Amino acid sequence: MKLLTYEAGNGPRVAVLTEAGVEDVAPETGDAEAVIAAGGTPKTNGNPMPLGTVKLLAPIAELKRPVVAVGLNYKRHADESAHRRNEQPGTYPEIPVFFCKWPGSHNGPEGEIVHHSITNYVDYECELVIVIGREGVDIPKDKALDHVYGYTIMNEVSARDIQRRHGQWFKGKALDTFGPLGPWIVTKDETGDGNNLGIETRLNGEVRQNSNTNDMIFDVETVVSVLSEGFTLYPGDLIATGTAEGVGLFMEPSGVMKVGDVVECEIEKIGILRNKIVAPEGE
Repeated sequence: MKLLTYEAGNGPRVAVLTEAGVEDVAPETGDAEAVIAAGGTPKTNGNPMPLGTVKLLAPIAELKRPVVAVGLNYKRHADESAHRRNEQPGTYPEIPVFFCKWPGSHNGPEGEIVHHSITNYVDYECELVIVIGREGVDIPKDKALDHVYGYTIMNEVSARDIQRRHGQWFKGKALDTFGPLGPWIVTKDETGDGNNLGIETRLNGEVRQNSNTNDMIFDVETVVSVLSEGFTLYPGDLIATGTAEGVGLFMEPSGVMKVGDVVECEIEKIGILRNKIVAPEGE
């Protein structure tokens, strides 16, 4: 099942994408987290609309909690950036490294990514996002998938120079519009194994990232289990699982994004998250 949120005349509306089109959840609601918490396949109104006639929002239009993200979770991405950390390729984290994606960066499919004037290095990071479906704390690894509802995509946009300037990841990844999500949530019964999905980023049609989630250092089950240690996960919580090799910063010459670029993040069995880079308002 594909669960999405679109902009209706009176605010966000949660719907299911069927073969017939976009069908509103019944009763009508804008609260995707409540639909996720209810589990199962929601009832719909049976009045499909063509997908092209609705404006998609992020699958969860209004986040109640920040997106949790995992840093350096792909082997080949860790290898391509090892020299920046004064490490040898093949040196990987022993436990997942977590940080938060600030809710103020929340953005959706086709949403514009602002190239803020304070940065010269706006980079893309295509990431598989775990969507939690059932509350839990101290979840054993062998039970972790019982708490997973499905998956979506994030472009975990990063201002690389701000990351270096501040000495940590939060600020450089927290700028307004830097957190596109979408285009919808696909339930795990349709995606199959989240640890074996093709992942690709294209910038203006040029393939930049081309990998598979099987290159993750910590798989979906490990990420969920370790994060839940003393930390309650709730339905609708989102966990971005890291990005693959091929980010713009490490290209020669640098291949970071500029105003006018169109970036597409695609993950197998989920879809395509597309966004355009724009100048700040007034420039």
